[in-house]
Amino acid sequence: MVSATVGRGAVLGAVALSLLAVPARAATGGPDAEGPNSRAAAAPSAHDTAAVPAHRAAALPAPDTAGLAAVLKSAVAQGAPGALARIDDHGRTYRVTHGVADRATRRAISTDDRFRIGSVTKSFSSVVLLQLVDEHRLSLDAPVNRYLPGLLPDDRITVRHVLSHRSGLYDYSNDMFASSVSGFEAVRKKVFTYRQLVALSLRKPRTNAPGAAYSYSNTNFVVAGLLIEKLTGQPVRTAYQNRIIGPLKLDDTFYVHPDTAIPGRYARGYLTPDTAGAPLVDATAQTVSWAQSAGAIISSAHDLDVFYSALLKGKLMSAARLAEMERFTKVNSTTAYGLGLRRRDLTCGVSVYGHTGAVQGYYTYAFSTKDGGRSLTAVANTSNNGKVLDTLAGALESAFCGKKPAARPAGG
Repeated sequence: MVSATVGRGAVLGAVALSLLAVPARAATGGPDAEGPNSRAAAAPSAHDTAAVPAHRAAALPAPDTAGLAAVLKSAVAQGAPGALARIDDHGRTYRVTHGVADRATRRAISTDDRFRIGSVTKSFSSVVLLQLVDEHRLSLDAPVNRYLPGLLPDDRITVRHVLSHRSGLYDYSNDMFASSVSGFEAVRKKVFTYRQLVALSLRKPRTNAPGAAYSYSNTNFVVAGLLIEKLTGQPVRTAYQNRIIGPLKLDDTFYVHPDTAIPGRYARGYLTPDTAGAPLVDATAQTVSWAQSAGAIISSAHDLDVFYSALLKGKLMSAARLAEMERFTKVNSTTAYGLGLRRRDLTCGVSVYGHTGAVQGYYTYAFSTKDGGRSLTAVANTSNNGKVLDTLAGALESAFCGKKPAARPAGG
Protein backbone atom coordinates (compact mmCIF):
# COMPACT_ATOMS: atom_id res chain seq x y z
CA MET A 1 0.00 0.00 0.00
CA VAL A 2 2.38 2.62 -1.26
CA SER A 3 1.54 6.01 -2.68
CA ALA A 4 3.46 9.15 -3.37
CA THR A 5 1.97 12.46 -4.44
CA VAL A 6 3.27 15.98 -4.85
CA GLY A 7 1.17 19.10 -4.84
CA ARG A 8 1.07 22.84 -4.17
CA GLY A 9 0.67 24.16 -0.67
CA ALA A 10 0.69 27.69 0.67
CA VAL A 11 4.20 29.10 0.97
CA LEU A 12 5.31 29.46 4.58
CA GLY A 13 5.99 33.08 5.31
CA ALA A 14 3.25 34.95 7.11
CA VAL A 15 2.87 34.41 10.80
CA ALA A 16 -0.49 32.79 10.07
CA LEU A 17 1.28 29.97 8.22
CA SER A 18 -1.83 29.15 6.23
CA LEU A 19 -0.54 25.91 4.70
CA LEU A 20 -2.88 24.00 7.00
CA ALA A 21 -5.91 25.60 5.42
CA VAL A 22 -4.89 24.64 1.88
CA PRO A 23 -4.81 20.87 1.45
CA ALA A 24 -2.18 19.95 -1.13
CA ARG A 25 -3.45 18.08 -4.18
CA ALA A 26 -1.66 15.83 -6.58
CA ALA A 27 -0.02 17.60 -9.49
CA THR A 28 -1.98 15.24 -11.76
CA GLY A 29 -5.14 17.00 -10.61
CA GLY A 30 -6.56 14.15 -8.51
CA PRO A 31 -7.00 13.97 -4.76
CA ASP A 32 -4.26 12.80 -2.45
CA ALA A 33 -3.64 9.14 -3.27
CA GLU A 34 -2.97 7.07 -0.18
CA GLY A 35 -4.99 3.98 -0.90
CA PRO A 36 -3.91 0.48 -1.87
CA ASN A 37 -2.52 1.38 -5.29
CA SER A 38 1.04 2.51 -5.86
CA ARG A 39 1.70 5.82 -7.57
CA ALA A 40 4.99 7.45 -8.48
CA ALA A 41 5.55 11.03 -7.42
CA ALA A 42 4.22 13.41 -10.02
CA ALA A 43 6.62 15.96 -11.49
CA PRO A 44 6.00 19.52 -10.30
CA SER A 45 4.43 21.82 -12.84
CA ALA A 46 6.20 24.82 -14.34
CA HIS A 47 4.17 26.96 -11.96
CA ASP A 48 5.53 24.97 -9.00
CA THR A 49 9.11 25.36 -10.16
CA ALA A 50 8.75 29.06 -10.82
CA ALA A 51 7.50 29.60 -7.28
CA VAL A 52 10.79 28.36 -5.83
CA PRO A 53 13.68 30.85 -5.98
CA ALA A 54 16.54 29.46 -8.06
CA HIS A 55 19.09 29.65 -5.24
CA ARG A 56 16.77 27.68 -3.00
CA ALA A 57 15.86 25.12 -5.63
CA ALA A 58 19.56 24.41 -6.18
CA ALA A 59 20.36 24.14 -2.47
CA LEU A 60 19.11 20.58 -2.10
CA PRO A 61 18.35 17.84 -4.61
CA ALA A 62 14.70 16.93 -5.03
CA PRO A 63 13.43 14.45 -2.44
CA ASP A 64 13.82 10.81 -3.43
CA THR A 65 10.22 9.65 -3.11
CA ALA A 66 11.04 6.18 -4.44
CA GLY A 67 13.71 5.83 -1.76
CA LEU A 68 11.26 7.13 0.83
CA ALA A 69 8.68 4.57 -0.25
CA ALA A 70 11.30 1.82 0.10
CA VAL A 71 12.07 2.98 3.64
CA LEU A 72 8.41 2.84 4.65
CA LYS A 73 7.92 -0.53 2.98
CA SER A 74 10.90 -1.91 4.91
CA ALA A 75 9.52 -0.54 8.20
CA VAL A 76 6.26 -2.39 7.57
CA ALA A 77 8.10 -5.58 6.63
CA GLN A 78 9.95 -5.31 9.95
CA GLY A 79 6.79 -5.17 12.03
CA ALA A 80 5.09 -1.77 11.78
CA PRO A 81 1.45 -2.06 10.67
CA GLY A 82 1.85 1.19 8.74
CA ALA A 83 4.21 4.07 8.01
CA LEU A 84 3.79 7.54 6.57
CA ALA A 85 5.96 10.45 5.49
CA ARG A 86 5.22 14.00 4.43
CA ILE A 87 7.71 16.51 3.03
CA ASP A 88 6.91 20.21 2.75
CA ASP A 89 9.45 21.90 0.49
CA HIS A 90 9.13 25.62 -0.31
CA GLY A 91 5.41 25.30 -1.05
CA ARG A 92 5.45 21.83 -2.57
CA THR A 93 4.20 18.81 -0.66
CA TYR A 94 5.23 15.17 -1.07
CA ARG A 95 3.30 12.32 0.58
CA VAL A 96 4.27 8.68 0.87
CA THR A 97 2.47 5.92 2.80
CA HIS A 98 2.58 2.16 3.22
CA GLY A 99 0.47 -0.21 5.28
CA VAL A 100 -2.49 0.29 7.56
CA ALA A 101 -3.62 2.70 10.26
CA ASP A 102 -5.87 0.10 11.90
CA ARG A 103 -5.11 -3.63 11.94
CA ALA A 104 -8.75 -4.50 12.65
CA THR A 105 -10.41 -2.53 9.86
CA ARG A 106 -7.39 -2.61 7.50
CA ARG A 107 -7.87 1.08 6.74
CA ALA A 108 -4.85 2.38 4.85
CA ILE A 109 -2.65 4.76 6.76
CA SER A 110 -2.75 8.38 5.56
CA THR A 111 -0.54 11.41 5.99
CA ASP A 112 -3.68 13.14 7.29
CA ASP A 113 -3.80 10.80 10.29
CA ARG A 114 -3.06 12.15 13.74
CA PHE A 115 -0.69 10.31 16.06
CA ARG A 116 1.12 10.59 19.39
CA ILE A 117 4.40 12.43 18.82
CA GLY A 118 6.27 11.30 21.95
CA SER A 119 9.45 13.24 22.65
CA VAL A 120 8.88 15.67 19.78
CA THR A 121 6.85 17.30 22.57
CA LYS A 122 10.16 18.38 24.10
CA SER A 123 10.68 20.95 21.35
CA PHE A 124 7.29 22.49 22.17
CA SER A 125 8.19 22.70 25.87
CA SER A 126 11.54 24.31 25.06
CA VAL A 127 9.90 26.88 22.80
CA VAL A 128 7.59 27.98 25.61
CA LEU A 129 10.48 28.35 28.06
CA LEU A 130 12.63 30.23 25.58
CA GLN A 131 9.75 32.60 24.94
CA LEU A 132 9.69 33.19 28.69
CA VAL A 133 13.40 33.99 28.53
CA ASP A 134 12.59 36.56 25.82
CA GLU A 135 9.98 38.00 28.19
CA HIS A 136 12.62 38.30 30.96
CA ARG A 137 10.68 35.91 33.17
CA LEU A 138 13.32 33.17 33.12
CA SER A 139 17.10 32.90 32.94
CA LEU A 140 18.66 29.86 31.27
CA ASP A 141 21.64 29.90 33.59
CA ALA A 142 19.67 30.31 36.81
CA PRO A 143 19.20 27.32 39.11
CA VAL A 144 15.90 25.48 38.65
CA ASN A 145 15.45 25.80 42.41
CA ARG A 146 15.24 29.59 42.06
CA TYR A 147 11.85 29.12 40.42
CA LEU A 148 10.85 25.83 42.06
CA PRO A 149 12.40 26.02 45.56
CA GLY A 150 13.50 22.69 46.97
CA LEU A 151 12.46 20.65 43.92
CA LEU A 152 15.94 19.36 43.09
CA PRO A 153 18.70 18.19 45.44
CA ASP A 154 21.39 20.33 43.80
CA ASP A 155 21.25 24.10 43.35
CA ARG A 156 23.84 23.81 40.57
CA ILE A 157 21.27 22.32 38.16
CA THR A 158 20.26 25.15 35.85
CA VAL A 159 17.42 25.57 33.38
CA ARG A 160 19.95 25.19 30.56
CA HIS A 161 21.15 21.89 32.02
CA VAL A 162 17.59 20.59 32.07
CA LEU A 163 16.77 21.61 28.48
CA SER A 164 20.04 20.17 27.15
CA HIS A 165 19.85 16.86 29.07
CA ARG A 166 22.96 17.71 31.06
CA SER A 167 21.36 17.88 34.51
CA GLY A 168 22.32 14.36 35.55
CA LEU A 169 18.74 13.62 36.68
CA TYR A 170 18.00 9.91 36.31
CA ASP A 171 15.35 8.93 33.75
CA TYR A 172 12.55 7.34 35.79
CA SER A 173 11.06 5.77 32.65
CA ASN A 174 14.01 3.36 32.43
CA ASP A 175 12.58 1.47 35.37
CA MET A 176 8.94 2.08 34.51
CA PHE A 177 9.25 0.27 31.17
CA ALA A 178 11.89 -2.34 31.94
CA SER A 179 9.19 -4.75 30.72
CA SER A 180 7.44 -3.17 27.75
CA VAL A 181 3.90 -4.56 27.98
CA SER A 182 3.45 -5.05 31.73
CA GLY A 183 5.11 -1.71 32.38
CA PHE A 184 2.83 0.00 29.92
CA GLU A 185 -0.35 -1.65 31.22
CA ALA A 186 0.59 -0.53 34.75
CA VAL A 187 0.53 3.14 33.71
CA ARG A 188 -1.84 3.13 30.70
CA LYS A 189 -4.71 4.69 32.68
CA LYS A 190 -2.71 6.16 35.55
CA VAL A 191 -2.48 9.89 36.22
CA PHE A 192 0.72 11.22 37.78
CA THR A 193 1.59 14.65 39.05
CA TYR A 194 4.83 16.20 37.84
CA ARG A 195 6.27 16.04 41.33
CA GLN A 196 5.49 12.34 41.61
CA LEU A 197 7.53 11.73 38.46
CA VAL A 198 10.42 13.84 39.74
CA ALA A 199 10.30 11.88 43.00
CA LEU A 200 10.63 8.62 41.05
CA SER A 201 13.79 10.00 39.45
CA LEU A 202 15.29 11.17 42.73
CA ARG A 203 15.12 7.67 44.17
CA LYS A 204 18.10 6.85 41.98
CA PRO A 205 21.61 8.36 41.93
CA ARG A 206 22.23 11.03 39.37
CA THR A 207 24.05 10.02 36.20
CA ASN A 208 26.58 12.86 36.29
CA ALA A 209 27.38 16.19 37.90
CA PRO A 210 25.38 19.14 36.55
CA GLY A 211 26.71 20.16 33.15
CA ALA A 212 29.34 17.42 33.02
CA ALA A 213 27.79 15.21 30.35
CA TYR A 214 24.83 14.64 28.07
CA SER A 215 22.45 11.97 29.41
CA TYR A 216 18.96 11.82 27.91
CA SER A 217 16.27 11.83 30.58
CA ASN A 218 12.52 12.40 30.48
CA THR A 219 12.84 13.81 33.99
CA ASN A 220 14.38 16.96 32.52
CA PHE A 221 11.27 17.81 30.57
CA VAL A 222 8.95 16.97 33.44
CA VAL A 223 10.89 19.69 35.26
CA ALA A 224 10.34 21.87 32.18
CA GLY A 225 6.59 21.35 32.52
CA LEU A 226 6.73 22.42 36.16
CA LEU A 227 8.64 25.54 35.16
CA ILE A 228 6.08 26.38 32.47
CA GLU A 229 3.18 26.05 34.87
CA LYS A 230 4.90 28.00 37.66
CA LEU A 231 6.00 30.90 35.46
CA THR A 232 2.86 31.23 33.32
CA GLY A 233 0.34 30.36 36.01
CA GLN A 234 -1.30 28.12 33.39
CA PRO A 235 -1.46 24.40 32.64
CA VAL A 236 1.00 23.37 29.94
CA ARG A 237 -2.01 22.69 27.68
CA THR A 238 -2.92 26.40 27.79
CA ALA A 239 0.68 27.53 27.28
CA TYR A 240 1.08 25.27 24.21
CA GLN A 241 -2.25 26.45 22.82
CA ASN A 242 -1.73 30.18 23.34
CA ARG A 243 1.93 30.35 22.37
CA ILE A 244 2.33 27.77 19.59
CA ILE A 245 -0.77 25.85 18.50
CA GLY A 246 -3.07 28.85 18.11
CA PRO A 247 -0.62 31.28 16.46
CA LEU A 248 0.54 28.65 13.95
CA LYS A 249 -3.01 27.36 13.35
CA LEU A 250 -2.00 23.79 14.13
CA ASP A 251 -5.51 22.39 13.93
CA ASP A 252 -4.37 18.77 14.29
CA THR A 253 -2.31 19.39 17.44
CA PHE A 254 -3.64 18.68 20.92
CA TYR A 255 -2.57 18.19 24.52
CA VAL A 256 -5.43 16.17 25.98
CA HIS A 257 -3.79 14.75 29.14
CA PRO A 258 -5.24 13.10 31.17
CA ASP A 259 -7.81 12.07 28.56
CA THR A 260 -6.92 8.85 26.75
CA ALA A 261 -8.42 9.37 23.27
CA ILE A 262 -6.91 10.91 20.13
CA PRO A 263 -9.42 13.36 18.63
CA GLY A 264 -10.61 13.00 15.04
CA ARG A 265 -8.93 10.80 12.43
CA TYR A 266 -5.85 8.98 13.67
CA ALA A 267 -3.55 6.03 13.18
CA ARG A 268 -3.81 3.42 15.89
CA GLY A 269 -0.55 2.68 17.70
CA TYR A 270 0.79 -0.81 18.37
CA LEU A 271 3.33 -1.76 21.03
CA THR A 272 5.72 -4.59 20.19
CA PRO A 273 6.12 -7.01 23.14
CA ASP A 274 9.55 -8.03 24.38
CA THR A 275 8.78 -11.69 23.61
CA ALA A 276 9.53 -12.53 19.99
CA GLY A 277 6.44 -13.58 18.08
CA ALA A 278 3.98 -12.31 20.69
CA PRO A 279 1.04 -10.33 19.24
CA LEU A 280 1.19 -6.56 19.02
CA VAL A 281 -0.64 -4.66 21.76
CA ASP A 282 -3.00 -1.85 20.74
CA ALA A 283 -1.61 1.03 22.81
CA THR A 284 -3.68 3.83 21.25
CA ALA A 285 -5.77 4.67 24.31
CA GLN A 286 -3.56 5.91 27.15
CA THR A 287 -3.11 8.95 29.37
CA VAL A 288 0.59 9.34 28.55
CA SER A 289 0.69 10.76 32.06
CA TRP A 290 4.07 9.13 32.57
CA ALA A 291 5.47 11.68 30.05
CA GLN A 292 3.24 14.79 29.98
CA SER A 293 5.42 17.78 28.97
CA ALA A 294 8.13 15.31 27.95
CA GLY A 295 5.99 13.42 25.44
CA ALA A 296 2.18 13.67 25.48
CA ILE A 297 1.30 15.91 22.52
CA ILE A 298 -0.84 14.59 19.62
CA SER A 299 -0.26 16.03 16.15
CA SER A 300 -0.05 15.32 12.41
CA ALA A 301 2.70 15.28 9.81
CA HIS A 302 1.46 18.56 8.37
CA ASP A 303 1.46 20.33 11.73
CA LEU A 304 4.93 19.13 12.69
CA ASP A 305 6.30 20.31 9.35
CA VAL A 306 4.72 23.72 9.94
CA PHE A 307 6.00 23.85 13.52
CA TYR A 308 9.65 23.10 12.73
CA SER A 309 9.63 25.33 9.67
CA ALA A 310 8.30 28.22 11.74
CA LEU A 311 10.77 27.50 14.55
CA LEU A 312 13.82 27.46 12.30
CA LYS A 313 12.65 30.53 10.38
CA GLY A 314 12.72 32.39 13.70
CA LYS A 315 8.97 32.91 13.97
CA LEU A 316 8.58 31.56 17.52
CA MET A 317 11.31 33.40 19.44
CA SER A 318 14.01 36.01 19.07
CA ALA A 319 17.13 35.32 17.02
CA ALA A 320 19.16 35.32 20.23
CA ARG A 321 16.98 32.64 21.82
CA LEU A 322 17.02 30.51 18.65
CA ALA A 323 20.81 30.71 18.71
CA GLU A 324 20.72 29.43 22.30
CA MET A 325 18.46 26.57 21.23
CA GLU A 326 20.99 25.70 18.52
CA ARG A 327 24.02 25.51 20.83
CA PHE A 328 24.63 21.79 20.42
CA THR A 329 26.38 19.18 22.54
CA LYS A 330 27.73 16.25 20.54
CA VAL A 331 25.94 12.97 21.28
CA ASN A 332 27.63 10.70 18.74
CA SER A 333 29.11 10.85 15.25
CA THR A 334 25.80 11.81 13.61
CA THR A 335 23.74 13.57 16.28
CA ALA A 336 23.96 16.53 18.64
CA TYR A 337 21.53 18.07 21.12
CA GLY A 338 20.71 21.70 21.81
CA LEU A 339 17.84 22.94 23.99
CA GLY A 340 14.99 20.56 23.18
CA LEU A 341 16.31 20.34 19.63
CA ARG A 342 18.29 17.62 17.87
CA ARG A 343 20.70 18.00 14.98
CA ARG A 344 21.22 15.07 12.61
CA ASP A 345 24.20 15.08 10.24
CA LEU A 346 23.36 13.16 7.06
CA THR A 347 25.67 11.26 4.71
CA CYS A 348 25.39 13.92 2.01
CA GLY A 349 26.77 16.62 4.31
CA VAL A 350 23.40 18.21 5.09
CA SER A 351 22.43 18.78 8.73
CA VAL A 352 18.76 18.80 9.73
CA TYR A 353 17.10 20.00 12.92
CA GLY A 354 14.13 18.68 14.87
CA HIS A 355 13.41 15.80 17.22
CA THR A 356 12.61 12.12 17.37
CA GLY A 357 9.69 10.68 19.28
CA ALA A 358 8.96 7.30 20.82
CA VAL A 359 5.81 6.61 22.79
CA GLN A 360 3.94 3.33 23.08
CA GLY A 361 2.63 2.60 19.60
CA TYR A 362 4.44 5.30 17.63
CA TYR A 363 7.86 6.29 16.30
CA THR A 364 8.32 9.78 14.85
CA TYR A 365 11.09 11.63 13.03
CA ALA A 366 10.36 15.33 12.48
CA PHE A 367 13.18 17.44 11.03
CA SER A 368 13.76 20.53 8.92
CA THR A 369 16.61 22.24 7.11
CA LYS A 370 18.41 25.07 8.91
CA ASP A 371 16.43 27.68 6.97
CA GLY A 372 13.11 25.91 7.57
CA GLY A 373 12.57 25.58 3.82
CA ARG A 374 12.19 21.81 3.68
CA SER A 375 10.60 19.76 6.46
CA LEU A 376 9.94 16.05 6.86
CA THR A 377 7.78 14.11 9.27
CA ALA A 378 7.95 10.31 9.12
CA VAL A 379 5.95 8.02 11.40
CA ALA A 380 5.57 4.28 12.01
CA ASN A 381 2.65 3.12 14.14
CA THR A 382 4.63 0.77 16.34
CA SER A 383 7.25 1.02 19.08
CA ASN A 384 9.71 -1.16 21.01
CA ASN A 385 11.07 -2.35 17.66
CA GLY A 386 14.66 -1.23 17.12
CA LYS A 387 14.75 -2.39 13.51
CA VAL A 388 11.80 -0.19 12.59
CA LEU A 389 13.27 2.77 14.46
CA ASP A 390 16.61 2.47 12.69
CA THR A 391 14.99 1.92 9.29
CA LEU A 392 12.73 4.95 9.66
CA ALA A 393 15.82 7.13 10.10
CA GLY A 394 16.51 6.43 6.41
CA ALA A 395 13.58 8.72 5.60
CA LEU A 396 15.88 11.65 6.42
CA GLU A 397 18.39 10.60 3.77
CA SER A 398 15.69 10.24 1.10
CA ALA A 399 13.99 13.50 2.03
CA PHE A 400 17.04 15.76 2.30
CA CYS A 401 19.81 14.08 0.29
CA GLY A 402 17.78 12.97 -2.75
CA LYS A 403 18.72 10.05 -4.93
CA LYS A 404 22.12 8.56 -4.37
CA PRO A 405 24.33 8.48 -7.47
CA ALA A 406 24.26 5.17 -9.30
CA ALA A 407 27.35 3.01 -8.79
CA ARG A 408 29.75 3.24 -11.71
CA PRO A 409 30.57 -0.02 -13.48
CA ALA A 410 33.94 -1.50 -12.60
CA GLY A 411 36.58 -0.16 -14.93
CA GLY A 412 34.17 2.37 -16.37
